[in-house]
Amino acid sequence: MASRLFSCFCRGPSSSGNEVHAHGKTNGTVVEAPASSSAEGPILVELFSSQGCATSLAAELLLSRLGRGDFQLDAPVIVLAYHVDYWDYMGWKDPYGSSQWTVRQKAYVEALRLDTMFTPQVVVQGRAQCVANEEDAFLSTIASAPRFPAPTFQANFQRPTSESLQVTLTGALRSKVDNNGVNVMVALYESGLVIDCPTGENKGKVLSNDFVVRKLEKLCTVKDISAKKSVSGTVTFILWDGFNIKKCSIAVFVQNSSHQIFGSQNFKLPDDM
Repeated sequence: MASRLFSCFCRGPSSSGNEVHAHGKTNGTVVEAPASSSAEGPILVELFSSQGCATSLAAELLLSRLGRGDFQLDAPVIVLAYHVDYWDYMGWKDPYGSSQWTVRQKAYVEALRLDTMFTPQVVVQGRAQCVANEEDAFLSTIASAPRFPAPTFQANFQRPTSESLQVTLTGALRSKVDNNGVNVMVALYESGLVIDCPTGENKGKVLSNDFVVRKLEKLCTVKDISAKKSVSGTVTFILWDGFNIKKCSIAVFVQNSSHQIFGSQNFKLPDDM
């Protein structure tokens, strides 16, 4: 594969116990995702962005609008924003940037046979991508994406300590899995993030970010099961300073070794934890 370049595009001007010692409870809070009226579930839209890239601001705004339902779409969407770290040398270190998200973007670049890693980039259902600040291409890529049944997970949320969040998921994937297997991934994300940027390409601007992935863990790997067979697993997230449960949600998605998505589901975290 050709050596990659980094580009900032500018077009235009664990085990599942039930004890929760921190709260003196024996059972966590159980949440069911809203039932889908369609056999086809939501489309997963993943943005790779950076506060150090001037043209990412327009893409972040598009993602926020998409997530709050501003566009007339035929399908529901689940949106996630990963802040990469390869623009941190440009004068502003993105507080949400991580090499983990750069590695994830690199995996998509290889799977989609691209030569360049760039921001802002949107990947839809792990199968198609485009420059994320071009609204027409952004919406067209979503509209043409394949859809799959949403899993039927039920979530149990617990706080083993004040610094951690434990999520146990049980349910069916609703898609048959062959012996190549899939990974069930769980993302913890945060919205309503606002920060002043005093340096870098966005110097003097107020930056607003939604659906920012803060943590991503693998729930389980599944092979050779029917669409109706129930699976379960538990992940534990170590929380960050300033964690605000009212701003956070989790997304669950099923992804194969080629990084293609085969179903996704969303949960709002309960306020009473």
